Amino acid sequence: MTLDASARLEVDQLIDDPATRIIVCCGAGGVGKTTTAAALGVRAAERGRKVVVLTIDPARRLAQSMGIDSLDNTPRRVEGIEGGGELHAMMLDMKRTFDEIVEAHADADRARAILENPFYQSLSAGFAGTQEYMAMEKLGQLRARDEWDLIIVDTPPSRSALDFLDAPKRLGSFLDGRFIKLLMAPAKMGGRAGMKFLNVGMSMMTGTLGKLLGGQLLRDVQTFVAAMDTMFGGFRTRADATYRLLQAPGTAFMVVAAPERDALREAAYFVERLAAEDMPLAGLVLNRVHVSGAARLSAERALAAAENLDEGGIVDQGHGKTGVRDAAAVSPESPSAGHSPEVQPQVAEESAESKSPERQTTQEMTAGLLRLHAERMQVLAREQRTRDRFAALHPEVPVAEVPALPGDVHDLAGLRAIGDRLAVGGSASAGAA
Repeated sequence: MTLDASARLEVDQLIDDPATRIIVCCGAGGVGKTTTAAALGVRAAERGRKVVVLTIDPARRLAQSMGIDSLDNTPRRVEGIEGGGELHAMMLDMKRTFDEIVEAHADADRARAILENPFYQSLSAGFAGTQEYMAMEKLGQLRARDEWDLIIVDTPPSRSALDFLDAPKRLGSFLDGRFIKLLMAPAKMGGRAGMKFLNVGMSMMTGTLGKLLGGQLLRDVQTFVAAMDTMFGGFRTRADATYRLLQAPGTAFMVVAAPERDALREAAYFVERLAAEDMPLAGLVLNRVHVSGAARLSAERALAAAENLDEGGIVDQGHGKTGVRDAAAVSPESPSAGHSPEVQPQVAEESAESKSPERQTTQEMTAGLLRLHAERMQVLAREQRTRDRFAALHPEVPVAEVPALPGDVHDLAGLRAIGDRLAVGGSASAGAA
């Protein structure tokens, strides 16, 4: 089965449906998730929705394309949106989100102790999986505010697209780990019993870990665990709630990929994972698809024509064609052969013209263009084979193909152009790159 035979992803139908409250753009890194999320946000807002786009992209392209000097953890309204809707955009500040959780679920003294703890500062800034977990936390916060009727999430640019779904489980495993439970034991026992356990029962472990981690780091960890003890259950509870929110009917996952083998393999893994987790998949967006307005000229024919030009086999004979034919028709033995003085000079003129620098330059340029076209057609054929393999494995997945733009997207006009191409599913009317 080819993508031409598979279902088309109806983007406008999806974003116009008031029941659609969350769209999650996911996929491997570098496939255009941020641009897709921003383009969807612009299009949905200009079709009447009140939208917020949450991006976790460190390159800050979203802010630039939307005319905002900078994005932070607070949604900012995007100016220049046409139509009756609104568009807000924000960029996840991982540490600030973590701080907000602490401040919201701990009293002032405990919150201060946690925020100033060196181990907490390291954890909140770069612990493996923290970014993905905080993205889900922020999504839950935005949905709870009920201020927007559509939330579009650009998932983190992690090595694997599955990290976004696995983050709550990984953080939960960390919080439930034996090491953390052991460190929590003194705080749970409290008073003299706790101090006795800390001084006696943990002395051997403290000595060993002190050598590996450093005594100060171990004390920082213990202090952090004691302060965070009452909050650990809240992390898991909110993670479970957000996970259920992702499974709800109002959520739609949009897998974004490039028409390349590795990106589509990652997309196939994610499609299968979403199905296993009972999460609603809207479809696949194939970004930066190459197209050609001269597809009828195959790569083989273009290369053959280029080689023919290089060998001088194709010349623009023009009026000289008649002269050559006349010269061939006149036999040297013909009585009139001696009475045709204009024929030989014309043939000589054509020969000289075919060897002129201008003619050779034109032929070289034409041959070069033919070779470029042949390369483009080979790319198109390779992409088509890759897309067909995905379609054969997942014929049930609706697809929208987005032809590549000639340049980078850097403003609202560029995002509108991407939105237009998304809406038509990459048909010929979308234009060529």
